[in-house]
Amino acid sequence: MKVRTGAALVALVGVGVAAAVGYGVHHHVTPLLDLGPDDCTATVGGRTVEVTTEQAENAALITAISVGRGMPARAATIALATAYQESKLYNIESGDRDSLGLFQQRPSQGWGSPEQVLDPYYSANAFYDELAEVEGYETMEVTDAAQEVQRSAFPEAYADHEADGRILASALTGNSPAAFSCTHTDEPDSESDRLNDAGLTHRAAVVRREVDGLFGNPLGGFAPGGVTTGHMPGSAHYDGRAIDIFVRPVNAENTTRGWAIAQYLVAQADRLGIKTVIFDDRIWTSGSRSDDGWRDYDAPDGPGDRAVLEHRDHVHVDVFD
Repeated sequence: MKVRTGAALVALVGVGVAAAVGYGVHHHVTPLLDLGPDDCTATVGGRTVEVTTEQAENAALITAISVGRGMPARAATIALATAYQESKLYNIESGDRDSLGLFQQRPSQGWGSPEQVLDPYYSANAFYDELAEVEGYETMEVTDAAQEVQRSAFPEAYADHEADGRILASALTGNSPAAFSCTHTDEPDSESDRLNDAGLTHRAAVVRREVDGLFGNPLGGFAPGGVTTGHMPGSAHYDGRAIDIFVRPVNAENTTRGWAIAQYLVAQADRLGIKTVIFDDRIWTSGSRSDDGWRDYDAPDGPGDRAVLEHRDHVHVDVFD
């Protein structure tokens, strides 16, 4: 692993400030269920990559951080191929010598404290900090770019995971719409329906905080005391269980970003207790219909902007009771 000194170490300390937010977002929410056989798939260009729920959560977080930082999809491909090789996309607490976490970063080589490198948000940001310093990484071979960051004793091994990393990155960055889906057939236990000061249940508030921390898009669909108008009858917004993540105006760039957000939420559905995600006239639901993946959304008839009714300008997400 690369030894960090001087300015690079100062940059790492800067990441630690942001990671304090990410640690609270990603680690203070415990899994709701142990669903066993449930899994997730990414299908792009006729090739499918299958991952466990835990791997999906980590892959989606790694990718979301690159999107939030404004990095190209190539950066996510490099990071995912690296994490595949180093940890199989699991946040492991051991490795060669003192290597830890998704990227098997070594505290003794300047990557941070053990607690820091075991924080996926921190470790992914640390990886991207180093990658951003590699001149021309956008056009380099994946294995060469990964090696510039990792300094592995087996640099050619990263190439073994390039194809899978590219498929996951294409889906999770939103460049391949409706390409990532998970199967979750059980429901989490019910929670209190008490609303917080923003008018959201606890689960919805956690989703709001996480999406805001990673993507920073405008949010809506909730109000102090709860909302009483503006949505179709029976909407989860009236129960404080839903938020809208806006990607306006409707254009190609924002649609890609919307799909990155939507597919991130599907990847985290088990952990966050997410019930429904709607975007770009498509819908994914947890439970018995999750096997169907993304389906056409039957937008309501009536007056109003079709872009709004079909959820083309915002991602809708709601959580279980």
